[in-house]
Amino acid sequence: MAEGDFVRETEMGKKMDRNSESLSNSESENDSISRISSLVATKDRDFLLSPNEQQVKVSRLEGKIVGLYFSGNWDPQCRNFTHLLANVYKQLRSEGSELEIVFVSCDEDIDAFNDYRAHMPWLSIPYSDMEVKKALNQRFNIEGMPCLVILQPKCGKDEVELRDGVELVYRYGVRAFPFTKERLEDLQRENREKHEKQNITNLLTKQNRDFLLGHPSSKKIPVASLIGKTIGLYFSAQWCNPAVKFTPKLISTYNTIKQTLSKDEGFEIILVSSDLDQSAFDTYFSIMPWLALPFGDATIKELVKHFEIGAIPCLVIVGPNGKTLTKQGRSLINVYQENAYPFTPEKLELLRRKADEEVKMLPKFENHLGHPHELTLVSDGNRGGSFICCDCDEQGLGWAYQCIKCGYEVHPKCVRSLDHGSGLNLSPRLDPTQI
Repeated sequence: MAEGDFVRETEMGKKMDRNSESLSNSESENDSISRISSLVATKDRDFLLSPNEQQVKVSRLEGKIVGLYFSGNWDPQCRNFTHLLANVYKQLRSEGSELEIVFVSCDEDIDAFNDYRAHMPWLSIPYSDMEVKKALNQRFNIEGMPCLVILQPKCGKDEVELRDGVELVYRYGVRAFPFTKERLEDLQRENREKHEKQNITNLLTKQNRDFLLGHPSSKKIPVASLIGKTIGLYFSAQWCNPAVKFTPKLISTYNTIKQTLSKDEGFEIILVSSDLDQSAFDTYFSIMPWLALPFGDATIKELVKHFEIGAIPCLVIVGPNGKTLTKQGRSLINVYQENAYPFTPEKLELLRRKADEEVKMLPKFENHLGHPHELTLVSDGNRGGSFICCDCDEQGLGWAYQCIKCGYEVHPKCVRSLDHGSGLNLSPRLDPTQI
């Protein structure tokens, strides 16, 4: 072959490679848009609605990471998350990130849909397209809301779709983007390292604040004075009904623990408030014998994210070395009261073994005055962890009486037995954890 022929053939080969690569990319993009179209469009509709009522072609989603947002304005959790998601979306878009969100409405009527959508800066499937919304709910097996399903533009084996977008946005905010497997692994590694380095000082101090509030609230208690103590971080708020019921019990337990401690031991609780204003915080904190972070302090949001607090009240226990002992402090206080201290794995295991022995004194089945079905005595291993007692509305851990038919659960101490032979017996059952 002549040299000129070789050069021409080589250049032609390179051109064919480039064309092949371009074709491959084009096919990938076409696959991506075809996949999105098959989900959110129909043969009669190839558009979505913008916030200002404009029709936006589905093809505009080409090459973007797409979030399908299942939500309804009647749900407070949905409304709260929508506000957070809107801020994350606006920040990412302002930075040029290729993200688009499509609202899949679960609203009850068109007026509710329009009112809710007015707070959303992203696209929406028309409310009238019930078939597409129904198909999406079935396709992704939506069982609860809010739900954010993330679709990647390229169909990698591990990244076709991700269904826990809500949790990731709550936990990481804008840092979760682009929601790839690699990015999430990086964030999880950072989170593990942060927990490994955790201590009371870096949990509770800021550059311009190294103190907590005491009583009176103008009194400043150095964070350094807590080093080496067992600490309870109490995530709570005055407006929270479960907290209103639990706080008096926690105060009683706190006072009992403080009275029984030796000079070498230390225990303290710190209020991490979610109150709506300074006045509510002041009123709530005034009934508490412990310390508090200042109202509105930036550390509060950081702690909520760090410990992944999904609901309040929540009591996180941090050991003398500054490491987390348990996030189940509320359940442990309800079940064991002051006996749960110092909340170490060894102490909790001892309490559980004791309860397992003493529960043998209880009947396997019960008929409870407050429920029509027979209840079965079950352990947390069979039930799946902590629960909310349907009788006293407080958290429980360990043994419970459960309705196999409907999931109704009560603490053993809350059971009021029905005596079929002589009528009603309103005496509560003995709780083995109270013996």
